[in-house]
Amino acid sequence: MFYGYNDDDHATPADENTYLRTFLDLSKNAGNTILVTDYCSTQSKMSDSYTRNNTSGYVSFAANHRELDNIPGFPSPVYSENTSVITSLSQVKNFLYLINPENFSSKTDFINAITSTNYDLLIMDLFFNETTEFTAGEVTQLKDKANGGKRLVISYLSIGEAENYRYYWQAGWKSGNPFWLDDENRAWKGNFKVRYWEPEWKKIIFGNDDSYTKKILNNGFDGVYLDIIDAFEYFE
Repeated sequence: MFYGYNDDDHATPADENTYLRTFLDLSKNAGNTILVTDYCSTQSKMSDSYTRNNTSGYVSFAANHRELDNIPGFPSPVYSENTSVITSLSQVKNFLYLINPENFSSKTDFINAITSTNYDLLIMDLFFNETTEFTAGEVTQLKDKANGGKRLVISYLSIGEAENYRYYWQAGWKSGNPFWLDDENRAWKGNFKVRYWEPEWKKIIFGNDDSYTKKILNNGFDGVYLDIIDAFEYFE
């Protein structure tokens, strides 16, 4: 929104900022909570990001790693830190976006790091690694804030690309096989565009007891963060 649109730790061009805010404000004015991630690592820019987003009526996270693999040490305490028990997005005043846990030695290490913070919302991955899910009991632990409050925990889910490190990936899959699997994303190795309207892909994502969404809900997450919802632009 304000930093990192073209390059990390660089201000987003004013025209892009205005364009994005036009759409976000339509949603905000309809009563929705808007979450914004800026990519900046200089502390003055991180502070500016939080201030400008707050002034705009958005809840923001200044990510100092593009890989989203850490808990930033700044600001401390967490921006708009509070002791509230959070039960809905409308109550969220801050959030942590940490979907890559590779820097944590174990699930216990990850859980301890998260429960030592006071973020109102955590966006994370269902899986600690390629094969190991966070259980419902572990997700329940992650909902505890250090100050005694409670947070929401939401799982990341890509619906516009298939990822070759996910449980559903089968041997022999490649671009064109199955037919709904398209080109690899050159910016993110191992991610493949999908013809998301095809029933075979939809069955993987939702609508049945074996679906990815059902796994997320069964494991106690409060919701799902959908990524690559702009996949239509690729097919256009």
